[in-house]
Amino acid sequence: MKINTFSPDKSEYAQVLTTIAKPPKTLDYIGKLPEIRLTSVAIVGTRRPSAYGKEVTHRLAYDLASRGIVIVSGLALGVDAIAHKAAIEAGGMTIAVLGNGLPKVQPSSNRQLADDIVKQGGAVISEYKRDEDARPHYFLERNRLVAGLADAIIITEAATRSGTLNTAAHALEQGKEIFVVPGNITSPLSAGCNALLKQGARVVTDYRDVLDVIAPESTSTQTILPLGQNELESTIIALISKGTRDGEELLAKSRAEPTEFATTLTMLELSGTIRALGANQWTLR
Repeated sequence: MKINTFSPDKSEYAQVLTTIAKPPKTLDYIGKLPEIRLTSVAIVGTRRPSAYGKEVTHRLAYDLASRGIVIVSGLALGVDAIAHKAAIEAGGMTIAVLGNGLPKVQPSSNRQLADDIVKQGGAVISEYKRDEDARPHYFLERNRLVAGLADAIIITEAATRSGTLNTAAHALEQGKEIFVVPGNITSPLSAGCNALLKQGARVVTDYRDVLDVIAPESTSTQTILPLGQNELESTIIALISKGTRDGEELLAKSRAEPTEFATTLTMLELSGTIRALGANQWTLR
């Protein structure tokens, strides 16, 4: 794919980068950047999210992207990749900021995801020399760009020593709103998030929490659940929407026969109504 180069001060969308610490003079990119400034939200977090972290990341990214919000992240494993994928699934735009030079994509396992981002109308960008390999400090440097492109930052799951907190520090320095998903107080993966909440970060449990602050005109007034094709499908959908995620618990609460229940779960997944999180955990799409 063709690599393009632009100066942030010449781009209406990326002009916000001219006001951050160490503003880049030029950036390389593959794909397409918005021609005008669009509301953007960065979603970042751990590279090894729990089932809970995967679920909330996908839900927030999908819901925001489906409402026209550009999703920005770093194309790393874990939360970053989930956020990009959810935005693509929602038919929205997403932008990835690399910690290495184009056209390489590191980690290489996310090469296809980078291609999908471009095909969807988004972009993969980098401030580093072409073909330059990633280095540990590059990821910390690029975090200022992830935060800089966004109007707000969401942290869905992060430990106390997570590099994600470096992105939060850049966001604070840039005067950006920081939203944090509260987590289990016994989970090390939520320790960083809960610490940020103690320090005054905003709580986010729904996409509306973000839009109410940065784009109140985009907030929808109602969430409509999908309809099941039969009574059991509707029951399972209702249970998941109310917080039941475990397959065994869903089976017990639905009072269905195991064979019928398994068949119904499969049909709901094939129709795109529900999505597997792994370890027999389920969520609505």
